[in-house]
Amino acid sequence: MTVTDPTFWRATCAALPGATRDIKWGDVEVWSVGGKMFSLHGLTRGRIAFKVDAARFLELTDLPGIEPAPYLARHHWVALDHAGVLDNETLAALLTNAYRLVRAKLPARQRNGLPEFPREDQ
Repeated sequence: MTVTDPTFWRATCAALPGATRDIKWGDVEVWSVGGKMFSLHGLTRGRIAFKVDAARFLELTDLPGIEPAPYLARHHWVALDHAGVLDNETLAALLTNAYRLVRAKLPARQRNGLPEFPREDQ
């Protein structure tokens, strides 16, 4: 079974300050911050992928139903095989962290132009 209902994923991404949605490559819904991708959903295959901490990449890809994301694994992205892989709370935390990781790498001027978002240690 593939992830066919991205409603929770989409709502979580949309709630992140300054996140933007776009369709790329004809059938991939992409969420970005500052023009840099942090998560995507393949509209044809129904898979969701997102960036993770390098330290968690191996841990997550050892779980059943999570694998290195094609073409993006070298940048520590994972892909979910089916809807039941993660509960909503865990998925929301991982998506928020993906957003934080990408936002933190933006140039300061660009980052400062984004809406406020609490630091992880607050």
